Amino acid sequence: MLIGIFYSILVRTSHLDLSTLKLTNNMAKTEHYHTKFEAGNFYHVYNRTIDKKPMFKNRGNCEFFLKRYLTYLVPYVETYAYCLLGNHFHFLIRIRDLTQCKQDLKEKYGSIENISDHRIVSLQFRKFFQSYSMAFNAQQDRIGTLFQTPFKRAIIDDDSYLTNLIYYIHANPRTHGLSKNISQWEWSSLKKIVTNQETFINKDLVIDWYGGLSNLIAFHEENQKIIFNEKYHFNQE
Repeated sequence: MLIGIFYSILVRTSHLDLSTLKLTNNMAKTEHYHTKFEAGNFYHVYNRTIDKKPMFKNRGNCEFFLKRYLTYLVPYVETYAYCLLGNHFHFLIRIRDLTQCKQDLKEKYGSIENISDHRIVSLQFRKFFQSYSMAFNAQQDRIGTLFQTPFKRAIIDDDSYLTNLIYYIHANPRTHGLSKNISQWEWSSLKKIVTNQETFINKDLVIDWYGGLSNLIAFHEENQKIIFNEKYHFNQE
């Protein structure tokens, strides 16, 4: 039902046909390293540092991370939820229609035979990670790889998955003992939503997904001890 509701909302704001949304069942955790990006599909993108040490040492790191995300990813993906934590992060995204991007590449290079949605988006994520890693390493007098590779991405396969995933991403600060009040965690889309702050996420669609802001807040408050189905593989370990 919810996918249908979200579809009806999306078609009012986009020309993409979500009827081509590809679904999978019980995706193995290892497949999160190899999932292919395709336009119109929703994905949970997450990763952590290679040594499990913090990737955010101060407020400026978080701000720079999000600014780099805006630069490298927002033109290619729509974002519905995110959360930054000590040594890892989560994003819920949907791949935009990249037809114009491919056309621009064709005009620039003369051929796009091997340019897939996955290749374009993966390259943007690679640029994003490299940009942040270089700045972080320089600031922290650090050398070497910062992130695990390849980064993880899981396609969203049903209504419950999407509903619970949004909550799961927002609940991470409490899960990791960083904040008891998840709506006040500075580096989460939930705070942006409940306080009506300006943000790059599509908060109106997230609110509509839960049937209104009060329902979204109630869901997050009532499901503090939710037990996630193993098929979702939400654990970033």
